[in-house]
Amino acid sequence: MNAITNTEHIPSIKAELADKDWLIACLCAAWCDTCNAYRTAFDSLVQQHADKCFAWIDIEDQAHLVDEVDIQDFPTILIQHRDQVIFLGTVLPDQMQLQRLIASMTEHAPGPKIKRSAVNQDAPEGWNIRQLILAS
Repeated sequence: MNAITNTEHIPSIKAELADKDWLIACLCAAWCDTCNAYRTAFDSLVQQHADKCFAWIDIEDQAHLVDEVDIQDFPTILIQHRDQVIFLGTVLPDQMQLQRLIASMTEHAPGPKIKRSAVNQDAPEGWNIRQLILAS
């Protein structure tokens, strides 16, 4: 399957997730100028990581996906491998920082014991945005 070009189109994201183990999501808000400025940089990583699904999730438009999570700052990045949240936290809006974060989180995968980052925000027990998207 070709990389998607519209990372906020839920049916496209759902189709991508059917074939890919990794989900890289930016949890943002349309009113956030920082998020809007970061969008192009985030979307440019799609072509560099064709084996991963990228999703731009507006926390208001897609509230049903993130209502269990307390998003405190933007942009908040989620990295999930299959059903395991690997990283959930605020990052600087910098493409190279996200590139390094993706590389560090996926370096030893797939493996049964991927460790969550110490800088993660707390995700509720059992919260699984991948499953929520697939159920949409």
